[in-house]
Amino acid sequence: MERIIKPLYFTSRALKDLEKITKFNSVMIGFKKAISISNNIIDSIEVLENPVYDFSKIGSVDSEFIHFKRSYRKIINGYYKITYREGIDKIFINRIFDTRQNPNKNK
Repeated sequence: MERIIKPLYFTSRALKDLEKITKFNSVMIGFKKAISISNNIIDSIEVLENPVYDFSKIGSVDSEFIHFKRSYRKIINGYYKITYREGIDKIFINRIFDTRQNPNKNK
């Protein structure tokens, strides 16, 4: 049976998170390295679109979002936690969180 490929959709919150991460890293370690880190985050998310893998089993359930009606999963890439959920026709990237921050900011 062929797997259905669902495109990725970044929520406005996830895009803001990625922008903040890029700006922060730009100041701390330089623009080129910041862009490299952001591209690496995006590359790690693209595995969800790969038909070889079952995206609903990649990562683990994100316990910080367990109180919501929908099921959220997370992928960890270095210091970054990417939270996503399955929609009807796409995969929503909801948050990209730098885990070095206060965990209360991830709510």
